[in-house]
Amino acid sequence: MRAKTLKKNKINIVTLGCSKNTYDSEILMGQLQANGKKVAHEEDDGNIVVINTCGFIDNAKQESIDTILNFVEKKEQGEVDKVFVTGCLSERYKPDLEKEIPDVDQYFGTRELPKLLKALRADYKKELVGERLMTTPQHFAYLKISEGCDRPCSFCAIPLMRGGHKSTPIEDLVTEAKKLAAKGVRELILIAQDLTYYGLDIYKKRALANLLKELVKVEGIEWIRLHYLFPAGFPEDVLDVIREEPKVCNYIDIPLQHISDSVLKSMRRGTTMAKTNRILDLMRQKVPGIAIRTTLIVGYPGESQEDFETLKQWVSDMRFDRLGCFTYSHEENTHAYNLEDDVPEEVKQQRAEEIMAVQQQISEEMNAEKVENTYRVLIDRKEGEFFVGRTEFDSPDVDNEVLIDADYLKVGDFYNVKVTSATDYDLYGKVV
Repeated sequence: MRAKTLKKNKINIVTLGCSKNTYDSEILMGQLQANGKKVAHEEDDGNIVVINTCGFIDNAKQESIDTILNFVEKKEQGEVDKVFVTGCLSERYKPDLEKEIPDVDQYFGTRELPKLLKALRADYKKELVGERLMTTPQHFAYLKISEGCDRPCSFCAIPLMRGGHKSTPIEDLVTEAKKLAAKGVRELILIAQDLTYYGLDIYKKRALANLLKELVKVEGIEWIRLHYLFPAGFPEDVLDVIREEPKVCNYIDIPLQHISDSVLKSMRRGTTMAKTNRILDLMRQKVPGIAIRTTLIVGYPGESQEDFETLKQWVSDMRFDRLGCFTYSHEENTHAYNLEDDVPEEVKQQRAEEIMAVQQQISEEMNAEKVENTYRVLIDRKEGEFFVGRTEFDSPDVDNEVLIDADYLKVGDFYNVKVTSATDYDLYGKVV
């Protein structure tokens, strides 16, 4: 019989996957703390473990499974007492997981927070709107404005895991932003499966621009950043708000996935090359100097060499400020799963590397143009001999950083920094 640990009850939350999972973990931790529970994030001394999993693509699923198996083994060895699993993988594959890894105490889906809290001997407190235990540095926080997705993209399993689109009312988001500002948050990063859909369910119109106009009024918040905007049905009034409101960063994350019309049609993206180019041109016209980040998928079923060459040339022509590239993952129960996964893995990898080589050159050229210019920089951390920060054109963890040689800078404060040199993905500078 396995021995029980001698540790006093402390709940360790382990977060895998995207920023939306980070947000969910923070909400869970806030609820637990309000119930008087001892809680930690990714520390080794908790005897009760909750793993918030990702089930998006193969690599993420494997990481989640490996993490579950690791903690189950620790449970067998008496290092932890209980293991609970929540999040996207658990939502999508709960029956399979219960069968294959039965030593987990209980599995929960993405919308079962009250049930998870009950299993942890805590009550769900509805009055805790905006209360959460932050896992990011004190000066920036994610603000999830909606849950789920109503888009029909052929390759995406997110609606299976997160359900249909559900917007959070503006007043609740403003309340949450005020609470975050009171804790010292200076930058809000707005996240959702699709920011552009915001408000359609509760206000019967796209209301992202209205939300931004209310959030900029929150004292203490100095940057508001937009992540994950869908190109089809893009609400153009958002661009006016970005241009007119200094607090809204000149930055847009718009995952475009592909540009070949035949691939876009099969992906069920609801757009074309011409429509995509039009919205990108409009962004640059309405907000001069805007930084555009995108993500692409290569190796989608039926992607011909010609489709790929079209994509590669387009990346070269468009000169995105930031770009990430993924290889296609064949996900069961998606529309594309009915198609033959006919692009060999090595071809997918080669195509991804070619796209990133083009982007690396673009990034190097764009960064070189920034030398001798001065930018407002938010300091994230001290690392080695440098203080590391970001401009308004960069999101944490995924974009460029500014490395500053200085005796002392305060983390979470803004400084004017003159760029003295540049590499392909980093800038170096000094405070002026």
